[in-house]
Amino acid sequence: MPLDLPVLAGLPRQRTAFHVEVADAAAERAHRRLRRDVFVAEQQLFAADDHDDADDDPRRRVLVARTADGTVVGGVRLAPCTAEDVGWWRGSRLVVTPRARTLGGVGSALVRAACAHAEELGALRFEATVQTRGAVLFRRLGWEHVRDVVVQGVPHALVRYPMDRPRRLAEATKAALAGVLDGLVQTPAGFLGDDGTPVPGTDVVAACDAVLPSLVDRDPEWAGWCAVLVNVNDLAAMGAAPVGLLDALAAPTADHARRVVAGLRAASRAWGVPVLGGHTQFGVPAALSVTALGRTADPVPAGGGRPGHALSLTVDLGGSWRPGYTGSQWDSSSRRSPGDLRQMGSSVARTRPAAAKDVSMAGLLGTVGMLAEASGVGAEIDVTSVPRPPGTTVGDWFTCFPGFGVVTADLPGRAPAPAGPATTATVGRLHAAASPDDRGVALRWPDGEVTRVIPGPVTGMGTA
Repeated sequence: MPLDLPVLAGLPRQRTAFHVEVADAAAERAHRRLRRDVFVAEQQLFAADDHDDADDDPRRRVLVARTADGTVVGGVRLAPCTAEDVGWWRGSRLVVTPRARTLGGVGSALVRAACAHAEELGALRFEATVQTRGAVLFRRLGWEHVRDVVVQGVPHALVRYPMDRPRRLAEATKAALAGVLDGLVQTPAGFLGDDGTPVPGTDVVAACDAVLPSLVDRDPEWAGWCAVLVNVNDLAAMGAAPVGLLDALAAPTADHARRVVAGLRAASRAWGVPVLGGHTQFGVPAALSVTALGRTADPVPAGGGRPGHALSLTVDLGGSWRPGYTGSQWDSSSRRSPGDLRQMGSSVARTRPAAAKDVSMAGLLGTVGMLAEASGVGAEIDVTSVPRPPGTTVGDWFTCFPGFGVVTADLPGRAPAPAGPATTATVGRLHAAASPDDRGVALRWPDGEVTRVIPGPVTGMGTA
């Protein structure tokens, strides 16, 4: 959809309209003509043509600015930096006609649109190499200076846009926890930050999760299924075998409640975990929460990670995006057999790693951040090592709820136990957090660069 951006031009109060859109073939040709006019003829950065490998990449995207009469007055190009798209994209060939430069705002609009488009394409690292004299524009738009470089014999600056999707998700889902729960939760020592909790004096582990009311309202069967899924995952991450569930269901009508119960019943049977009881109420807005009870004599904490530990991810790559939740909810569990579900769910119990946490609402990176926070360490993820379903972007996969996914920390070389159809890979490491800059989660890229995507504690609850 075009982005309409009115721009002041010419005489006071006179306005010239333009919009930014994804280029079709004709607009791409117009953009290339503008590039030759500016970069070859006007600035003489290139002898004859500024064509490069990115122009031959079918994954490239070109955004153009058009005036009301359809004239292309500027454009910018985006393309991934690697043969396999690992979420590292670069913007380039930003160009504006001399006339449009007098209008003001075209270049800024193109840069802002490129940033938004790069995030939509799944980028978690977005950079550009810009002429030094133009770097001030990028600085004003929030870009960070990385280093000075020379391109075609002309001083340039490598600049990076802070792609903060993982941080925004972590803040939206977890950042308020410490302030809200202060003085309430009396977690057993060593288990602060876990999604489940050992019941003192017993071998019972309890977990409780509520499903978003909007999900219960518009997709009741899936809500019932997910209520079991997330609770069983919480127990699995602590190495506990599930023994029973309790549900609290509110629904506007009995028919709506039946649909939720259908999902609960199907999931209860799939995992072989009985619903022992609960509470049901009609004539009220839709809501659902489930408590799960499991047993283990030796629960695995999230806060058991130590500097030098390897981080592993065990995740089910089968399935697809849940209809209506593309980019946020991956559904593999509804297609798995009971045997497969139980094999995956018992992998932590059979491995007994030093630390484990299931990937939940905060996504992979937010979950790693919570494990690191509870362990009092920092974390670094190797982007290319993370298992990912074909066709998913890094931005989506690193921030979604993956169905079944568990992050574990343990001594290097100690491989997790087989987890049936799930895939396991070493994806990073934990390190000492001697200063605030060492906390949170960083990504290591194929060129050796490290970018920090979650700058500090996720929940504020501190070390377990």
